[in-house]
Amino acid sequence: MQDESPPSGDSPQAGAPLAQAYGLPISAVERDTGLSKDTLRVWERRYGFPQPMRDTSDERLYPRDQVERLRLIARLLGSGLRPGRLVPLPMGDLKKLAQQKAPASGGKPPGPEQQAILQLLQRHEALELRRTLNQAVIRLGLARFLTEMLAPMNEQLGEAWIRGEIRTFHEHTYTKCVTAVLRGALGTAMPMPGMPRVLLASLPQETHLLGLLMAEAMLVLEGCECASLGAQTPVSEIALATQANRAGIVGLSLSPALPTPELLRDLEDLRRRLPASVQIWVSGQHTALHKRLPEGIVRVPQLQAITALLDPWRSRAAGAEEGLLRGARTRGF
Repeated sequence: MQDESPPSGDSPQAGAPLAQAYGLPISAVERDTGLSKDTLRVWERRYGFPQPMRDTSDERLYPRDQVERLRLIARLLGSGLRPGRLVPLPMGDLKKLAQQKAPASGGKPPGPEQQAILQLLQRHEALELRRTLNQAVIRLGLARFLTEMLAPMNEQLGEAWIRGEIRTFHEHTYTKCVTAVLRGALGTAMPMPGMPRVLLASLPQETHLLGLLMAEAMLVLEGCECASLGAQTPVSEIALATQANRAGIVGLSLSPALPTPELLRDLEDLRRRLPASVQIWVSGQHTALHKRLPEGIVRVPQLQAITALLDPWRSRAAGAEEGLLRGARTRGF
């Protein structure tokens, strides 16, 4: 326990800048770790960690060392470990456990391009990083960039963070650069006739968006028209937006930090609110995706699977086009 507490000010506003030096507010911790505010409060009561301080308005402030520990816990949740085992462990034991778990990349060392990206991040060269990523899109094409470079790079960054080679702000820089590159690559894409409209969203306790943007890029490449609602969208709003956009598919990205009971409850709620004709696709690294999902929920194991999942729409579109051609020939055109 720390005896030191944030200095007080004449008002909450006066104390706020000083308070930031002592820790992060709960909303910032939620964005950084992907752990919801409710989860943080429950762990505080149940496990005695985290142990936030309080500012002059009695709001929680989380020391940065606790935030780093929470981030590592959130990563380990994705490997199937339970909060009751992870949350009480000190940082050293968590790092040892992370090294013991089989890494998502199969333990392969980063290749030359991945190593170059890591070095650019470590040197804080954001503009050069964007240039490197843009060149990779041009060289590989967007589909191969997503599956052969970006997906493995995301895994390597997670491992580099566990090894202490990069920090949280490095990951934020990377996410910002990747987002800009993907948005630029998607700027001129046009939907294809017959392909479904897709609504992309995150559940109320989900803060991560990079996986959703990568899925959007693949869907656009396949000719889909996409609309994105962003992070932390209430289930009722997702359902209303699905109707307003006349979407045939709702796509959700699920990070490991989402509490499983709440996740399954939200998925069941969303399924009940949508017509049976609207498909719900889910992807990500949450352990629930490897178990039995609620009826009517389609698991997308990897980006490449999107192509096969869209085959029924593609076949119907081809059939409709062939029917139009036959009709034209019959009328003598």
